[in-house]
Amino acid sequence: MTKRLISIVTPCYNEELNVRELYLRMRAVMEALPEYHYEHIFIDNASHDKTVSILREIAAADSNVKVIVNARNFGHLRSPMHAFLQAQGDAVGILYADLQDPPELFREMIREWEKGTPVVAAIKNASDESGFMYGIRTAYYRLVAKLTDVNVLSHYTGFGLYDRTVVDILREKFTDPYPYFRGMIAELGLPHAEVEYKQKRRMRGITKNNFYTLYDLAMLGITNLSKVPLRLVIFCGFVSAMISMILGMFYFVYKLVYWNSFSLGVAPLVLGLFFMGSVQLLALGVIGEYVGSIHTLVQKRPLVIEKERINF
Repeated sequence: MTKRLISIVTPCYNEELNVRELYLRMRAVMEALPEYHYEHIFIDNASHDKTVSILREIAAADSNVKVIVNARNFGHLRSPMHAFLQAQGDAVGILYADLQDPPELFREMIREWEKGTPVVAAIKNASDESGFMYGIRTAYYRLVAKLTDVNVLSHYTGFGLYDRTVVDILREKFTDPYPYFRGMIAELGLPHAEVEYKQKRRMRGITKNNFYTLYDLAMLGITNLSKVPLRLVIFCGFVSAMISMILGMFYFVYKLVYWNSFSLGVAPLVLGLFFMGSVQLLALGVIGEYVGSIHTLVQKRPLVIEKERINF
């Protein structure tokens, strides 16, 4: 019987302190599953440290390890997706290099995949991060769930295992040059299984996430899956117009009744101008997010430009 192939994709950026341990732990998992072949694809996003040198050493000693080196940093969304589409496995897993997600969980995910489940998603049921941040994430997922009619997985980062059919659909049907992977999986609507785990705190290295990347992901999750914010802009405009009309009528009638004693003053005018200005800026910001998404889509740029491939 021909052994089936499991592909593991790991995006890297300045992870010299983690990639070797990650490789060893993933190799131990697959050695315990001799009924499968496996390939471990590392895609490096133009690291400035020794990550690529370490990956070269690992790949030279183990032909199961394949490496893609990007010409420059193409971002935290494009690079993983490119490597995902290069995988040849019957099932393809995504495992991040920061060691916050346990490679050992793939044993359970492979068992779920063997049952015929096309999407096996790893879900964080707890986290070592601060309770405040975990609460914000929970509130965000609830908000997205209310804004869209697709099944959005809460506390799901993309860490999981995906059948070959999922890879083929994403390659053939989705052409977004700035792909939101979690949204794509939600859009597919295929049957899925959930494997829960507790996400650990990063032990070594510095997180690459900052306010901008987190905001970017949050807005992508909303603009890719829902038109509700655009409708809310119209609703806010209608409400503000009604409030302005009602206040205007009130002041007009009040002035007619108390013509000699009533003085409007500057304060209401200034507050009204600031209120209307803030509504307009908010509306432009929401519209700008959607226009930005359209602008990225119509450019049709490649996900990444490769500088080098090893062991392919």
